[in-house]
Amino acid sequence: MIPVLEIDAEKRLGELAMSVQLSCRAEGVIAIFGRSGAGKTTLVNMLAGLVRPDRGRISIAGTTLFDSGNGIDLPPERRRFGYVFQEGRLFPHLTVRSNLLYGHRLAPHGERRIDLEQVVALLGLENLLRRRPHDLSGGEKQRVALGRALLANPRFLLMDEPLASLDQPRKEEILFFIEKLRDEFAVPIVYVSHAMAEVVRLADTLVLMSDGRVEATGSLEELSTRLDLRPLTGRYEAGAVLPATVLGHDDRYGLSELQVPGGTLAVPRVEEAPGEDLRLRIRARDVAISRDAPTDSSFLNVLPCRIAEIAADPGAQVDIRLEMGPSSLWARITRRSVDRLGLQQGQPVYALVKAVAIDGQSLGRRRVRQRT
Repeated sequence: MIPVLEIDAEKRLGELAMSVQLSCRAEGVIAIFGRSGAGKTTLVNMLAGLVRPDRGRISIAGTTLFDSGNGIDLPPERRRFGYVFQEGRLFPHLTVRSNLLYGHRLAPHGERRIDLEQVVALLGLENLLRRRPHDLSGGEKQRVALGRALLANPRFLLMDEPLASLDQPRKEEILFFIEKLRDEFAVPIVYVSHAMAEVVRLADTLVLMSDGRVEATGSLEELSTRLDLRPLTGRYEAGAVLPATVLGHDDRYGLSELQVPGGTLAVPRVEEAPGEDLRLRIRARDVAISRDAPTDSSFLNVLPCRIAEIAADPGAQVDIRLEMGPSSLWARITRRSVDRLGLQQGQPVYALVKAVAIDGQSLGRRRVRQRT
């Protein structure tokens, strides 16, 4: 049976009145997404035992962590969470090796299933073990922080905006390692972020927060495509998230071919071998529509679709949901184009997707869910 994370708790912090009701599968990556001030960090700190709710109940996999009615409030060390903060928060007087082993010493002897050698190899820390934190880059510090949290052999990893202080190349580096942690150790992760690109790459379950409340919980694929949630997910990042499988590579042109539900796509070459599973984000702003299949065009990706939904928002832009076999795409075009093409619900059309629009930030490694 898949464990469940359940939260029904309230907490007042200044003017923010937190009232959180959440129930979801406690596996993979659970992304807590929302604008600054939404209450994301407070929610994670309530999980970790660093903030005590005013009332309510928190449980995971049948273990009660907090229950105001029954006087239960497990201290942080008994909750068995590994916490990775925005900054590494490494011990400056200890070497990398000693920082890592500090996490290992926190784990009960009978539950040390993850050892130092595994973590060092996974995170590429071999050449850093004798250094001290002041000799490390930002990305290296976060890798060590990840390793220290993992070596505590936690039941959950909590990550509070761990990429916030890093530049884009270092973010890509750490995202890759977080994917490896998720896939190779199967430790559930609660990942806090206000960057939708990170969430789309990592998340299995998406929790949307606003003003101290959970507004929606569900699969990333479901919530990222709902029109009514655009004020929370961000209109600029709106689009579709699709499972994809690498079919092969075109070395001559530096392209790869991906199989997605309802068609195939050419994208800039990926490193994964044929047969590897990926997750692909196609932004609405990168999709155009044609009533007829173009015969002379630079678009490599021309996908037959049917118009399923046309957003009725006022303004110059219109979002259109396109059914493509069992999946959906979103296209963002001008209202003038809608009128000029005479687009209507149910109409067959072609979605045009630029290959170059699908960059490294649009692809992630897909996790295969456990069977219930």
